Amino acid sequence: MSTSPSPSPSPKTGLEALLSPEESVLVLIDHQPYQFANLHSHEPMMVSSNVVGLAKAAKGYGVPTILTTVVEDRGGLLIQPLQDVFPDQKPINRTFINTWEDRVVVDAVKATGRKKLILAGLWTEICVAMPAIQAAGEGFDVYVVTDASGGVSAEAHDMAVRRMVQAGVVPVTWLAVMGEWQRDWARTDRITPEDQLAALAHTGATGIATLWEQQLLNTPVTADAGTAARV
Repeated sequence: MSTSPSPSPSPKTGLEALLSPEESVLVLIDHQPYQFANLHSHEPMMVSSNVVGLAKAAKGYGVPTILTTVVEDRGGLLIQPLQDVFPDQKPINRTFINTWEDRVVVDAVKATGRKKLILAGLWTEICVAMPAIQAAGEGFDVYVVTDASGGVSAEAHDMAVRRMVQAGVVPVTWLAVMGEWQRDWARTDRITPEDQLAALAHTGATGIATLWEQQLLNTPVTADAGTAARV
């Protein structure tokens, strides 16, 4: 009895293994108050800031982004800073725990025609691991943004990441994703300086220093200031 061939394994090395805006699609899963309430693998405000930074980067680079919640009448609406990045987009509200069993979400991903699937969500061990493992088995190149995700404990998050790696999923952090989308700081065709700074504002000390640098570069030097500098 013949069987259909398994999907070819995605490249894990070489240039094709890196992300690009043209090939990526981002799905953000269940960043809701209920999930944040039992988030113990990371500091909740860090995850919130990271996922908003990731969303701003995706918007700036033109990466299709799908927002989804689970039973939001009980778990709460998507956190407002994330919804504010896409004010006109209504999250897909599911009952399925496994996002990849919801045809509306899957159809939205497939409609983009892109195969590099980037996931982040709460909790890592359930609502991220399930769709990541299933989608990887269906031929998608799956990347999980670990610092824009989180679990009910450090162990739960860690075990989920290990399990996903065994299934061929690639763990990555959000700033690494942004770096791969940019690839060359001399490029100006992928994101506007304003959108880039909006995302970099979520990178902690690096973002603060970058914003300060832009402030200094944009501050006109007056004649009095120039005289004072020579004294």
